[in-house]
Amino acid sequence: MTAFAPLHVLTGPTAVGKTEAALTWAEQHDAEILSCDSVCVYRGMDIGSAKPTAAQQARVRHHGLDLVEPSQRYSVAQYVEYAQAVIADATTRGKRILITGGSGFYLAAFFGPVTDSLPIGDAVINEVRALQERGPTAVLARLQELEGTTLPAWLDQQNPIRVAKALERRLASGRTLDELRDDFLQRPGPFTGHRVTSELLERPDDELRQRIAQRTREMLRDGLIAEAEHLLTLQLDPELASARAVGYRATMDWIQGGKTVALDGLAERINLDTWALVRKQRKWFRRLGLTPGPNGPA
Repeated sequence: MTAFAPLHVLTGPTAVGKTEAALTWAEQHDAEILSCDSVCVYRGMDIGSAKPTAAQQARVRHHGLDLVEPSQRYSVAQYVEYAQAVIADATTRGKRILITGGSGFYLAAFFGPVTDSLPIGDAVINEVRALQERGPTAVLARLQELEGTTLPAWLDQQNPIRVAKALERRLASGRTLDELRDDFLQRPGPFTGHRVTSELLERPDDELRQRIAQRTREMLRDGLIAEAEHLLTLQLDPELASARAVGYRATMDWIQGGKTVALDGLAERINLDTWALVRKQRKWFRRLGLTPGPNGPA
């Protein structure tokens, strides 16, 4: 890989208008687009993920879309390896790469470390899975037992996947969560050799809420329900990102509930879930030190 190939990141909360802005930037800078969206990697999840349309993809070459089936797991480590290969190939062809999307862990990879090399043995994995079968409180209780103190504030205790991963690393290493995190933060990021510039798009809350509501109406009109019905036929593991994706989860629940709630009620739940996602995304932006507007020369 060319160590100093420049990368530009264009991000922002969902429904802010990243897709069109990314297309315009890429056309102006002779760049290709690398998606940074953890739902767009799944085939067949097009409407609910606001995946670029065929016409939009025809304008600029896109990467990071339709990589795996919804029934497959796709990790941040896999994304990083894929992104490195895409960037290397584009660089050899004299093309710039624009990274666009709003998935926190994927996005964070371009600004620092996101994975470690700690091996997790089968015994640890099986122990944690057994606890998960008893529910998230059992996993959390085991982690608290090992730590012996209040869990660190940086751990999202409301996210069962993050808690389970933390427990795996705690069991595998025998070290405290703070010790593991301190070591992790000393690691170089996967794109440390690149000059990374960024741009954070934002809109006033009222305007963004209106855009979210409009997009929800369009998704329900254009085929979100049919996509959710297909996902239900796959009997997805509920822990998969595809099974928990905003919009899809609400629609699958609505279908399984016999569609007794009016379509407007489904739309309202999707809007609420989407706004909760916006709040999470904004926390990521602050954590990464991103502020609205350009961050460094493009």
